Amino acid sequence: MTDLIPDLRTPTAPEGTGRVHSGMAVSRTDGRAKVTGTAHYAAEIPAPDLAYGVVVSGTVARGHIKAIDTEAARGVPGVIDVITHENRPKMRGNDLAYKDMTAPGGSPFRPLFSSRVFWSGQPVALVVAETFEAARHAASLVRVTYDIEEHDTNLLATLNRAYKPRPMKAGFTPPGSKGDADQAFATAPVKIEAEYYNAVEHHNPMEMFASTVVYGEDGHLIIYDKTQSSQNSRWYVSHVFGLSKNKVTVRNPYVGGAFGSGLRPQYQLPLAVMGALKLKRSVRVVLTRQQMFSFGHRPETWHKIKLAADRDGKLQAVWHEAIQETSRLEDYVEVVVNWSGQLYACDNIHLGYQLVEQDRATPIDMRAPGAAHGVHALEVAMDELAYELRMDPLAFRLKNYAEHNHLEDKPFSSKELRQCYRLGAERFGWKDRPVEPRSMRDGDELVGWGMATGIWDSLVMIARVSAVLHADGRLVVSSAASDIGTGTYTVMAMIAAERLGLPLERVTFQLGDSTLPLAPVEGGSSHVTTVGGGVAGACDKLKATLLKLAQKAPAFKGLKLKDVEFNDGRIHPHGQPEQGILLSDLLAQAGRERIEEKYLMTPQMLKQRKFSRAVHSAVFVEVRVNERLGMVRVTRAVSAVAAGRIINAKTAASQVSGAVVWGISQALHEETFTDHRLGRFMNHNYAEYHVAVNKDIPAIEVIFADEEDRIVSKQLGAKGVGEIGIVGVAAAVANAVFHATGKRLRTTPITPDKVLLGDHEVPVGK
Repeated sequence: MTDLIPDLRTPTAPEGTGRVHSGMAVSRTDGRAKVTGTAHYAAEIPAPDLAYGVVVSGTVARGHIKAIDTEAARGVPGVIDVITHENRPKMRGNDLAYKDMTAPGGSPFRPLFSSRVFWSGQPVALVVAETFEAARHAASLVRVTYDIEEHDTNLLATLNRAYKPRPMKAGFTPPGSKGDADQAFATAPVKIEAEYYNAVEHHNPMEMFASTVVYGEDGHLIIYDKTQSSQNSRWYVSHVFGLSKNKVTVRNPYVGGAFGSGLRPQYQLPLAVMGALKLKRSVRVVLTRQQMFSFGHRPETWHKIKLAADRDGKLQAVWHEAIQETSRLEDYVEVVVNWSGQLYACDNIHLGYQLVEQDRATPIDMRAPGAAHGVHALEVAMDELAYELRMDPLAFRLKNYAEHNHLEDKPFSSKELRQCYRLGAERFGWKDRPVEPRSMRDGDELVGWGMATGIWDSLVMIARVSAVLHADGRLVVSSAASDIGTGTYTVMAMIAAERLGLPLERVTFQLGDSTLPLAPVEGGSSHVTTVGGGVAGACDKLKATLLKLAQKAPAFKGLKLKDVEFNDGRIHPHGQPEQGILLSDLLAQAGRERIEEKYLMTPQMLKQRKFSRAVHSAVFVEVRVNERLGMVRVTRAVSAVAAGRIINAKTAASQVSGAVVWGISQALHEETFTDHRLGRFMNHNYAEYHVAVNKDIPAIEVIFADEEDRIVSKQLGAKGVGEIGIVGVAAAVANAVFHATGKRLRTTPITPDKVLLGDHEVPVGK
């Protein structure tokens, strides 16, 4: 069966790329495959005897399926089957079987398991046909009737139903408190109190969710899935359908954007497996763009913040509570308010976080989950208090700079935020900013400058990595990692090439296959520190093995690793390149075709628990506002980031600038509207769900602070950069709008109606 699957050769750098080292700007090794179309995605895998599945989406927000009429659909030429909860293959019935590696507490959704309807857009049937066109047409003919129950999708009208989350998701830390924030707030001379709100946003990656299940004669399933973890999808499929993991292989060599949407297996995966198991043939299921809006949203969030300071600008109280929506099935939680306890120095901190159940799909992680909303609210509030104090917003933040985590009373493993403030302010020209709002104008537009701070966790997980040096001098490094467009292929190859002194084109990094060594779900900006640390560790073990082989030569007698260098495919004593031996010659002399070393990457938990570990940023933006039309344009943006040792300057800068684009989109454009009468997201298309386009985005300058963190990453000194770029951007835009107009807007997105009418027209609050 595998012979029928196309060649998915792992990309390598072009010949002549040469030596690399950390901090270089290196083009993606997978770039050519992507721009020439030779990179195959989940919906592009040719397979023998392939059938096509199209999902039928439900139309009510809550209730039960009373009947499904499939007669007309089955009459369409080419239709093979219509799968519903009444005729699906056998599936396990307990919650544990459906809990993937990133599932929150509660009962995961089980597609086509029963007649129960939990949200509008939920899949209620799968039509399978010989052609996609026949399946699509037949799906439109399926008629479903429901027993409808009363639904609720209005967070702001149900804040009084909020409750503390039940069993927690792994990695979620309930917020704590310190001192007496209420008393400090009551007695402080300068204070602000306000409510903030973030609307629902939906993931819209270029590649829609798809699964191609290739059914083998022996019943083995090779599944090409859009996912951020092939091993998580394999885990899910094998448990849900009671299959041995040896009977399921999941591959995701290329992923067309994800950033959280692919952390959990989405419903097209089990539906495609159902079709393959029931029909005993290969099946592909691809979701439509509208169906992409039936799940995968950043949760709607309400905040209340109270900040207080003395007249010199020293913070006296930080009080932040947030209420977020979740589904009736699961307690989806995010770290929303915790950042307010560690970003600034304060002795009196109160934090609170609650959920409200809604008749919606369980929300899902979206780039910098929790921080994108929580830091927005805090940083707008900080700007407000700075104006109450008549202090420059940057000076106010520096006045309250946290040298350690005040909430947990821990030092930071590294923190170069001061450097970010300085570098960003200098590049932006912040010193020339007039203090008063409405003090800059250009023609019909008011001009404003705003800034904000960003923060995100520095995570390290567990991974296994294999490194194989072949007799021809080519190195192949493997782990079941994922590359969602972030540059994983390239960065891992760079780490290995630098470690063994090989030209980049002689190194191949293999990922995207569940049979490869263990890797965590690609998320939380943890792949470089985790998988990259494993790559470094495996290569270091290879170096030790190669030195043992070299010690047979007189020039290497008694030498240790610190006494030798690896350069240009050779090993030689320090400063004596003329004594070098080709690595390929070492293998030939030893009669070895290959040398393999494996490495288990684990966090330095005992050491790390003594520190707060985070990446930091400072964001500066300029906006121009046409008050007559309510239109806001971002015309300049500078993001200064402290993210440890940067491995690839090009892909790291790309990650940050892309995240800034998303932050601008969050600030000014993205919102999914619900018709609460129907309990349904209404603008579920690209025409009406607004995202930033080229015309909306200015030149973005990215600066990296000089930082190294051996607590987070002993092997590399690195931290992740994928999430931090979006954090604080929306707040910086909002603060710039205030500086331009004098209007304080506390909600996202900042749309023209809000600029014209103000937040008093927005229904926020209990």
